Amino acid sequence: MTQPKDTAPKAAYSSRVLFGRIWRGYLREHWPKMALAGLLMAVEGACLGVLSWMLEPLFDKVFAAGQSGLIWVVGGVIFSLFAIRAVTSVGARGLLTDVAQRSSSAMQVDLLRHILRLDQSFFQDNPPGALIERVQGDTMAVQGVWQVFITGAGRDAVALISLFTVAVSIDWRWTLAALVGAPLLVAPIALAQRYIRRKTQQMRTQSGDRATRLDEVFHGISAVKLYQMEAYQTERFEKLVVAIRKALVKMTLSQSTIPALIDLVTGLGFFAVLVLGAPEIVEGKRTVGEFMSFFTAMALAFQPLRRLGGLSGTWQIAAASLERLYLVFDIQPSVQTPAAPLPKPATTAVQFDDVRFSYGTKPVLRGLSFTAEAGKTTALVGPSGAGKSSVFNLLTRLIDAQSGTISVGGVPVTAVDLVALRQMFASVSQDAALFDETIRENVLLGRSDISEAELRNALDVAYVSEFVDALPAGLDTPAGPRGSALSGGQRQRVAIARAVLRDAPILLLDEATSALDTASEAKVAQALSRLSEGRTTLVIAHRLSTVRDADKIVVINEGQVVEEGTHDVLMAQGGAYATLCKMQLVE
Repeated sequence: MTQPKDTAPKAAYSSRVLFGRIWRGYLREHWPKMALAGLLMAVEGACLGVLSWMLEPLFDKVFAAGQSGLIWVVGGVIFSLFAIRAVTSVGARGLLTDVAQRSSSAMQVDLLRHILRLDQSFFQDNPPGALIERVQGDTMAVQGVWQVFITGAGRDAVALISLFTVAVSIDWRWTLAALVGAPLLVAPIALAQRYIRRKTQQMRTQSGDRATRLDEVFHGISAVKLYQMEAYQTERFEKLVVAIRKALVKMTLSQSTIPALIDLVTGLGFFAVLVLGAPEIVEGKRTVGEFMSFFTAMALAFQPLRRLGGLSGTWQIAAASLERLYLVFDIQPSVQTPAAPLPKPATTAVQFDDVRFSYGTKPVLRGLSFTAEAGKTTALVGPSGAGKSSVFNLLTRLIDAQSGTISVGGVPVTAVDLVALRQMFASVSQDAALFDETIRENVLLGRSDISEAELRNALDVAYVSEFVDALPAGLDTPAGPRGSALSGGQRQRVAIARAVLRDAPILLLDEATSALDTASEAKVAQALSRLSEGRTTLVIAHRLSTVRDADKIVVINEGQVVEEGTHDVLMAQGGAYATLCKMQLVE
């Protein structure tokens, strides 16, 4: 599976491809609103053309001819044009803002849904800050830019068409003179567009780095304070902020060059029209009203032309974020449900047979083979980096092995429906993942099929009732970000209550008590003992005293099983396990 690693290849997608994808994926369903908004914008833009055209009769038939009676007619028409523009402007912006907001919200939800389907390796290659920036920063950037783009492009395009129609109807030669400098814009605008897109990609990547840095600092705030890293972390963060600022300034300057170039070309065009038209007015070949109508049409075209010129840079900002988003959307998980899945295994014996797995080029498991009998407890022990955690990831198919067979009840895990497979497991790890919700919500995890009696039983089995009943808000007490409102032991007991409600036949325990004090460890150990009764249980442990009563202990080193047996048998053999026990003073 290809990883973006928060960087994007230059011009990975063309603007045409990006526009087509966002149209098909998010905008096409809103075409009735967009069509109505387009009609309103067409009326709004056309009013400018009519307004400039009305100046000819105002000057030639009212002012020059002295027909004061027409003032009310011409004035009324001009006022009506402004009123129509006001109404159509509000209507169009309301409709298109709604479309932009809905599209952006849908994209955020779709992106998160897609990311959550990706393999564990994706999250190892992409830090949380980078992913947050994609889900939040890039989609919000697209929303803001797209909102400006779709609310302005149609109106300004129609305005230009109507204004140039008026100009051409008065004198096509004057119109060509006004556009004399237009060819000079082609090359500079093309260069500016590429530069804007490149700088935007750079800025969004740096924004992801900034989010990652903040996540690390706040999550490790205790270490920051203990080791007095406040100044050091602030300096590192400042460097990122300065880099983002420089990229943003360069991008903004480049974006502003496009309207600035249009200003210069427009000024050149006005000068050419004056040189060409003034003698004709003096000689009586053209009227003052015609010149004022033409000049007003060109002046009114000035702002729409600047905005449309700026939209080319604005689109590059959106394109850079869209490119980063679709790079993620186009990653497909390598862990897939089989096309013709086998039934869920009837028994729960776990077997690894010559399993080999590598992270990139680094071998982790080198022909690992062992069996965990159904209904019994099997402990996996060994030094750090031996591959124990990879066993759990492979068993639950968070990742897939390069070779070998992993089976449950004699059925390869790769042959079972992915959802059905994972329903067979409950897990309690060292780092209990709690969310910024109430304790009740952290236990239920969105399940609505749990009765109050079942919930209460889970709380009792996990000894959660002992502390939650003493809280003023009880189960409705907020757990805080990452469960920060609870102690380590309380977080572990909440995680155990989840596992009780899961009622899965296979229990995975990964250092579930290693970070706890003695009193908390005793309570959690009792809860785990209750939970593991009658279940196939696999335990990862560094503290060997916690697994000496396991039915089987499998010693893993450098991705291979070096010995296995009960505590007493392995101690009698005097091998690797006995050496580890002596190091920990375990008899």
